[in-house]
Amino acid sequence: MIEINLLPGVRRKSRRGGGPRLDLAASFASMRERVREPWIIGGASVAALAIAGLAFFYVTQTRREDALEVELQKAVQDSTRYASVLKERERAEARRDTVLRSLNLIRAIDDDRFIWPHIMDEVSSALPQFTWLISLGYSGIGQAQAPVATLAPPSPADSTGARKKRKPLGTIVSRDTVRIRLVGNTVDIQALTRFIRQLEASPFLEQVQLAKSEHANDNGKEVTQFQLDMLYSRPDPSMVQRVPLALSVK
Repeated sequence: MIEINLLPGVRRKSRRGGGPRLDLAASFASMRERVREPWIIGGASVAALAIAGLAFFYVTQTRREDALEVELQKAVQDSTRYASVLKERERAEARRDTVLRSLNLIRAIDDDRFIWPHIMDEVSSALPQFTWLISLGYSGIGQAQAPVATLAPPSPADSTGARKKRKPLGTIVSRDTVRIRLVGNTVDIQALTRFIRQLEASPFLEQVQLAKSEHANDNGKEVTQFQLDMLYSRPDPSMVQRVPLALSVK
């Protein structure tokens, strides 16, 4: 049976006589009446998002701080462990430099042990015929007789002030200049020219200059007296041949 309600505003009663019905429109209307300012809802939403963002960043930074703390502790342990290694390396480099300086000093002294024998040998080898010496001497002393001064250059530093990797320190040995003066007589002027050329070809002599040349009388003979000035040269050790001395004992 169909019933039609012809009276407006009058609700039809349920035949079943059930409980109250849910009216969504009335619920939204009541909520709209309770919250009259919509900006309050927006502000509360923004505050909630801000709190959530702060909580997220706090958790992230806390985790990052923990990770950095672990890395810092590891770096400190590595630094402590490597510090002893670096100290040992510096000690080894210091010993190496000391040995190198000692070797350089020994080499310098050894090179200058036989200055006078080298001079005598080279002059006698270059002396031509009809030429003889009146005097031969030199000024300046070699490392075998003079105190040895060493100059160790400091390790360079870059623009930031950090010291660069150390290199083997070369020992600079101060060496005195040895000057040689030779006075002799000759009866042949061509022999004097050959004598000067042969002295210049010697690896132990350099800058041979004719200081003066004049006529002189030697035991009633007319000769040419000359004076030669030169410098002692220290050749490369590889050019010097060292022969061991052998002595036979019967």
